[in-house]
Amino acid sequence: MHKSALSQLIISMAIFGSVGFFSSRTGLPAVELVFVRCVCAFAILLAAWLLTGSFRRERWDARETLIVIACGVSNLLNWVFLFTAFRLISVTIAISLYHLAPILALIAGGLIFRDKLGRTAVFALAGCFAGTMLIMGAGFEGTAPSWKGMLCGVLAAIFYAATMLLGRSVRQTSVYATTFIQMAIGMALLLPFVHFNAYAGLVRSEWIYAVATGIVHTGVVYLLFFGSIRRLPSPTVAVFVFVDPAVAILLDVLVNGFRPDGLQTAGILLLFGSLLAAFAIPMRRTARPQAKL
Repeated sequence: MHKSALSQLIISMAIFGSVGFFSSRTGLPAVELVFVRCVCAFAILLAAWLLTGSFRRERWDARETLIVIACGVSNLLNWVFLFTAFRLISVTIAISLYHLAPILALIAGGLIFRDKLGRTAVFALAGCFAGTMLIMGAGFEGTAPSWKGMLCGVLAAIFYAATMLLGRSVRQTSVYATTFIQMAIGMALLLPFVHFNAYAGLVRSEWIYAVATGIVHTGVVYLLFFGSIRRLPSPTVAVFVFVDPAVAILLDVLVNGFRPDGLQTAGILLLFGSLLAAFAIPMRRTARPQAKL
């Protein structure tokens, strides 16, 4: 287990867990919000690429550049469908559907990268998935869910899984270049579809939330995320991306005043317990041999 990479993944997922909270306060439709994210993140990441001198050490490979471009397209579609889902269904249900992605990535990662799935990872992943499904199922009680919103959540999960797998295939291109190229692709593809009059009525607080999703939830998060997944196996990535819904649920409870019912509480406890087990058990195993020295 690469501890530095694992820490980066956990931090990035913890930050991203608040994206639903921020996006709901921007007052922007999905396409216009994603465009702001791309513009802000592109500026930050390009500046970091130049100021750190990373551009001098860049090694370009034609095949890998195509993978970076494909990753950028899948990432863009992931965002558009996710933020559309946030507008059509509750954040809790959208995030739960979105986290079908680790399951898809784990299965595909086993086939593509030949990753071995240990017993701890199997139980932790099953627990995380079961927990999110309990939360999602409870969210449907007494409601008429939007099937369009649910479809958007599933499509977001598919493209999120593709983004994770493609990101793991990038080895030579720096994290800075990988991410700012993806932001440039996002801006170029979205530009014909952006309704710029949507920005005219935004108040100051909405602009702050929108820009924050670009600088923090995109620029910072994607530097950490793409830097970490290159050095971690698929089972580890699949388990610890569930830090994202855990943070989203905490924000719902602590900030939005959400009060879970019995089924949701069981799902939350299962989710947090599985994450704790995934982190604690491997650390305990590595600590025992050290104690003998």
